[in-house]
Amino acid sequence: MKISLDANLDIIYNSVSYLKRRVEKVFFDAEHFFNGYKDNPEFALKCLLAAQDAGADCIIPCDTNGGTLPNEVSRIILELLTPRSKLRTPIGIHAHNDSECAVANSVIAVELGAVQVQGTINGLGERCGNANLCSIIPNLQIKLGYKCLSDKNLKKLRDVSRFVNEMANIRHFKRQPFVGDSAFAHKGGIHVSAVQKRPETYEHIRPELVGNSQRVLISDLAGRSNILRKAAEFNITLKTDSPEVKAALDEIKDLEHQGYEFEAADASFELLLRRKLGLHKKRHFDSESIWYKVLVDKEETKKEPISVAILMVNIKGHPETVSATGVGPVHAMDKALRGALKHWYPAIYAKIKGVNLLDYKVRVLTAGKGTSAKVRVLLESGDEKNKWSTVGVSENLIEASWQALVDSIEYKLLKEKE
Repeated sequence: MKISLDANLDIIYNSVSYLKRRVEKVFFDAEHFFNGYKDNPEFALKCLLAAQDAGADCIIPCDTNGGTLPNEVSRIILELLTPRSKLRTPIGIHAHNDSECAVANSVIAVELGAVQVQGTINGLGERCGNANLCSIIPNLQIKLGYKCLSDKNLKKLRDVSRFVNEMANIRHFKRQPFVGDSAFAHKGGIHVSAVQKRPETYEHIRPELVGNSQRVLISDLAGRSNILRKAAEFNITLKTDSPEVKAALDEIKDLEHQGYEFEAADASFELLLRRKLGLHKKRHFDSESIWYKVLVDKEETKKEPISVAILMVNIKGHPETVSATGVGPVHAMDKALRGALKHWYPAIYAKIKGVNLLDYKVRVLTAGKGTSAKVRVLLESGDEKNKWSTVGVSENLIEASWQALVDSIEYKLLKEKE
């Protein structure tokens, strides 16, 4: 800024004192403090004392470039809080995450005497982000005994995390500690068995404290414990030695070797499990005998292509032929299938109309095969109350999408019937 050190101290003092005469509280954020202190500790401390002399209510040292390590934060804060520093004003902490230490630095600062933490929900912020309050709050409250929120509000932490991401149009990070989908997710059979007996073996807190929940993932690593636990979630009672459990497990493993992924497709898994156990023998429609044709028509170079889907579907023993246009093949097939269902299920059609596609993911499974590669489609659907995910796999993108779409509608119909 090309000003002298003394001029800088005057600016700090004059700014804080001006504000203090006009507002109730003034917090002074000492930008670049930790780097400044490492380069020139005497002057860095003078900056804080200038703010203190001007009446600042709280002084917040900042790790602006996010490069300070926890041992450095600890050493510097301890030096600030010694009597010889003459700093008497309460301090806070403002940490960035460029070294993946923002949460640790914030927690350490509080343990040493900081009374305020600056951070953001989900750690949103410039570059690598700010200190993540979704981790700092439960660490301080659950593990260290500080009172940050009421227990009722702490249970809203996961919901708040998701709300902020949705408003920012950012996909939620599954592996985010405390609030992520995978934070309390378990996979291997022996692993799941242990968690069922002693949750603390693989869970550092009870997930319900922060509004999360224990999840059991189904994959080719699954064991009987996984099947039993997931069945219990679906209110299906099974015995450990039940032959149906082994049959279901064998089919799941076979499908996953084909490329299916049930970890992120609970709805498809529940449908599969119910069918395998004979609890859902009759579909609302016979998807296996559906004949479909999808056309993509683009007549003029300046216009968007139009997709047309024609379906012949057997519902309640009656063949139905329907067609629909959409902005893409999946949209057209979705509209056609709903049109076929409208005639036979008028009572619940209004609720089906409220089902929307929330997310659509395509993953190439067979690298090196180019456009002929096998793909997996994960479809997330939802209505005004719930969300559910389904999966489809095929060398044909349309077929994989169709599989996931049919499961999504069938799952909705199943839940409406219950």
